[in-house]
Amino acid sequence: MTANAPLRVALVGYGLAGSVFHAPLIAATEGLVLDTVVTSNEERRAEARAACPGVALAASPDELWGRADELDLVVIASPNKTHVSLATAALEAGLPVVVDKPIAGTAAQARELAALAEERGLLLSVFQNRRWDNDFRTLRALIADGELGEVQRFESRFERWRPQPKGGWRESGDPEEIGGLLYDLGSHVVDQALVLFGAAVRVYAESDVRRPGAAADDDTFIAITHANGVRSHLYVSATTAQLGPRFRVLGSVAGYVKYGLDPQEAALREGRRPAAGEPWGEEVEEVWGRLGSGESPLTGGGTPVRTLPGDYPAYYAAVTAAVRGTGENPVTALQAAATLDVLEAARRSAREGITVTLSDEEQHTS
Repeated sequence: MTANAPLRVALVGYGLAGSVFHAPLIAATEGLVLDTVVTSNEERRAEARAACPGVALAASPDELWGRADELDLVVIASPNKTHVSLATAALEAGLPVVVDKPIAGTAAQARELAALAEERGLLLSVFQNRRWDNDFRTLRALIADGELGEVQRFESRFERWRPQPKGGWRESGDPEEIGGLLYDLGSHVVDQALVLFGAAVRVYAESDVRRPGAAADDDTFIAITHANGVRSHLYVSATTAQLGPRFRVLGSVAGYVKYGLDPQEAALREGRRPAAGEPWGEEVEEVWGRLGSGESPLTGGGTPVRTLPGDYPAYYAAVTAAVRGTGENPVTALQAAATLDVLEAARRSAREGITVTLSDEEQHTS
């Protein structure tokens, strides 16, 4: 790595995460260049060639470790069950790493990876992109400005209507695959709750497999009691015929209600790309959230609040600065471990029908 040359990135995996999120965002980030895509799937190799002219292709991650001196960053966007082994191999090869969420199947594994990265003096960052969703950025600003007063309850929904399972490892019931919505969408909503309101002390969850033919949880509710007294109620589902608000946040002074999803994923799926100086992550006024008290936003209550633009590109800009030593890691492995503490507690709660109290260590991970 030289001072002015762009960082050379290897991307492991070119499925949904690799092709829709990581490759476009890497390409849009000043100071990064996509050097190599790792995939053995011929169709995906052809897609990578077409979307990323000049990119080198590798059939196996093992091809990267022998040329580690030619690379500056490895991004792991492969199936969940491979995250720990590939992150370990990359760190041992002396390479900084970005891992898609969840970083691991357990909090203990995440902490082991964090320790390895610290021992080697290397960046290990987790792609929790929804910290840069438009609605989440807006909510953080409202809380910071005191617009809600003291927040008492945080309701967050990541709901879909997909009555027919798609299959594949994400919906597999095999524990080794780390599939199901608890670890998929649950990784996002729990991470957001912890960022906003800090450590969890108690967790209660209900988790079901609703759809015929489904093998992994597809309808899950998580309740978190935070150390500061805020209660988070989090819903992730593929079986929601009528979608609720993305956020309903209730405070001592006012509440904020926001419907609809951040537009960045849809834009990336459609082939649009962030570009310097051009609008990105914007949404129309008709779907802005509303801030107020005493009346439903659906009957005119509250005042529309302009939604801040979503900013997924900010994640890789921060990663670039962190690798160069000029900025902080935007999402640490220890933060990801705290999220996994909650997810593991939620899984146990749903299985045993109990409320789980987290240990002091789990409560103070940061």
